[in-house]
Amino acid sequence: MTSIMEVDASRFIGSAAAKLKAGELKKPAYVELVKSGAGRERAPADRDFWYIRCASILRQVYLNGPLGVSALRTRYGNRKRHLVHKHHHLRAGGSVIKDAFDALERLGYVKKTEKGREITQKGRSFVDKVSAELAKGA
Repeated sequence: MTSIMEVDASRFIGSAAAKLKAGELKKPAYVELVKSGAGRERAPADRDFWYIRCASILRQVYLNGPLGVSALRTRYGNRKRHLVHKHHHLRAGGSVIKDAFDALERLGYVKKTEKGREITQKGRSFVDKVSAELAKGA
């Protein structure tokens, strides 16, 4: 059985995003209009940003165990550019992450617990299938 650790992260996220897009995952209407955080200058240019972020969140939950919105806001944050003073890390917006968690919960890939969101058996199966397909194709 191929593990997610044996597959390149960017290839996994791209493949999982394509499967989520082809499946039942629905993109909220506001996603194309908002920035992904205060540290960004513009909204994401990629039309598939929502599906890529959902696949990335699913991978993070699979690897790092129960996670919450706050931990992922730090993970997806970036450095804000300033003209005069030092650059500072700003956390990503929580709305996109929370809505991605909610969408993944509706699919049954993630469940909410006391410590945060964790991957379900259905989600683990999905991740393992995508990893196995990528390993077989490489």
